[in-house]
Amino acid sequence: MPSSLLPITNPSSRHASSFDPISSLDASPAPAFFLSKDGAAHGDPMANLLISSPFDDEKAASVRPLLSGAPSYASTVPSASAPSGGFYQQRRRRSASENSLSSMYDEGRHQSQGREVGDAASETFVLTRLSMKLLGYLGVGYRWITRFLALGCYSLLLMPGFVQIGYYYFFSNQVRRGIVYGDLPRNRLDLYLPKNMDEPKPVVAFITGGAWIIGYKAWGSLLGQQLSERDIMVACIDYRNFPQVTIGDMVKDASQGISFVCNHIAEYGGDPNRVYVMGQSAGAHIAACALLEQATKECGEGESTSWSVSQIKAYFGLSGGYNLSELVDHFHSRGLYRSIFLGIMEGEPSLRRYSPDLVAQDLNIRIAVSRLPPTILFHGTADYSIPSDASKNFAETLRRAGVKAESILYEGKTHTDLFLQDPMRGGKDDMLEDLVAYIHAGDTEALAKDAVAPPRRRMVPECMLKLARAVSPF
Repeated sequence: MPSSLLPITNPSSRHASSFDPISSLDASPAPAFFLSKDGAAHGDPMANLLISSPFDDEKAASVRPLLSGAPSYASTVPSASAPSGGFYQQRRRRSASENSLSSMYDEGRHQSQGREVGDAASETFVLTRLSMKLLGYLGVGYRWITRFLALGCYSLLLMPGFVQIGYYYFFSNQVRRGIVYGDLPRNRLDLYLPKNMDEPKPVVAFITGGAWIIGYKAWGSLLGQQLSERDIMVACIDYRNFPQVTIGDMVKDASQGISFVCNHIAEYGGDPNRVYVMGQSAGAHIAACALLEQATKECGEGESTSWSVSQIKAYFGLSGGYNLSELVDHFHSRGLYRSIFLGIMEGEPSLRRYSPDLVAQDLNIRIAVSRLPPTILFHGTADYSIPSDASKNFAETLRRAGVKAESILYEGKTHTDLFLQDPMRGGKDDMLEDLVAYIHAGDTEALAKDAVAPPRRRMVPECMLKLARAVSPF
C-alpha cells in the first residue's frame, strides 16, 4: 500500500520533531507468537493459530492554528485629493479591523470545537479497535459468544454513567489528555487536575487494567474524577498491549511513565515529594513488576536509573494478581486461554520472573525488595476474575521481606464493584475513603476537608447497577 506521508521539502524540519513515525515503526516491530499445541488439550480453540499483528498506532491529530492570518491595513494611506476624508477612512479601517478580529475569534472557537469533536471520534475509534482486538484473540466459541453478549448487556446497563464520564473526559478543562512521556507508540498519559491548584498537590500515577490486551488510559477517567474532587492529582499512564508487545515492554512503558511523573509533575502543579503509584487488575500486576524491577536496578552496580522507588510514597494495588503460576489455570478456565496467556508473559519459563509474589521471595534480592514503598492492596472477596487470596498472599510475602504491607478486603465485592459500580452508585465509597485517608495521612487540613466532603451524586439507578452486577462477565 503506498504511503500517505508527504515528502519533507524543508531538510531542517526533519529535526524539528522529536518523533519519527517511520523510525518508530521500524524500532518496534509487532511480535508474532506461535502458540503451543498443549492449549488444544485444554480446550483452547486458538492453540494452533499464529498470532501476528501489524503495528497499529494512534493517528496523530493535526493541529491547525487558532487564528488565521489577518489582513493588514497598514498600507492604506489617505488620498491627497481628499484631505477632509482622513477621519472617515480611519473609522472605516477601525471598523474593518474590529470585524476581522471578531471573525477570527469565531473561526478560532469553531476550530477548537472541531478539534474536541475530532478527539472524541478518535478516542471512540481506539476503544472500538481494542474491543475487536480482544474478540479476535479470544476466539468466537460458544463461551466467548455468551461472554460478549453479557459484556454488551453490562455496558448498556451502565451506559448512563459511561456517558457522563465520557463527557467529563473529553470536555472538562480539568483534564489534560495525551501528554507525551516517551517516544514510543502509546507513550501518553492523561492528567486529572483538582479545581484548586493554589499549592502543589499529591499525585497518583495510575496504571489501568485490561487483561494485558485492552488496557487504555481512558479507563481511569472515573477514578481521576473522584480523586481530583478530593484535591489529588491523577496521572493515568497508557502503555502498549499484547500482541503489539509482551509483558516486558508493558513494564518498561509503565516505568517510563512513572519516571515522567516523578521528574516532571511539578511543571503541572503536582508535588514531586508526594507521588503514589496505583494499578488496577492487570495494571496492578504491571505496576508491581515495575517497582520490583526498579528496586533491583538500584541495588545493581553501574545501573543508570531515571527515577527511584524512594520517590514513591506508597503503592496501591486494586484487584491485582501477583503469582502468575497459580493464576494461569484459573485464567484459562475464565476464557483467557493458557496459550494466549503464556504468549503475553513470554513463555512458561518467564512466569516466575513476572510474578511479583515469587520474585519477592527470592533471598538473593532481599535487600532490593526491602526498598519497596509501603504497600496497600485492595480486593473484593467475591472477585471471580482474580481471587482475593492473590492480594493476601502478596502482602504476607512483602511483610516477611521487611516491607510495610497490608491487604484490605471488602466483603462481597466483585472485580468491578470497587472500580465501577460502587463509584457510580454515589454516596459513600469505602474503597475511595480508605485510599484518600492513606494519601492525606498527616495532612490535618486535607483530612478536615475530607470529613465534610459532600457525598458523590448517583450516576446510575440502583436497579440498573444490580442488573449489571448480575450479568457482568468479569
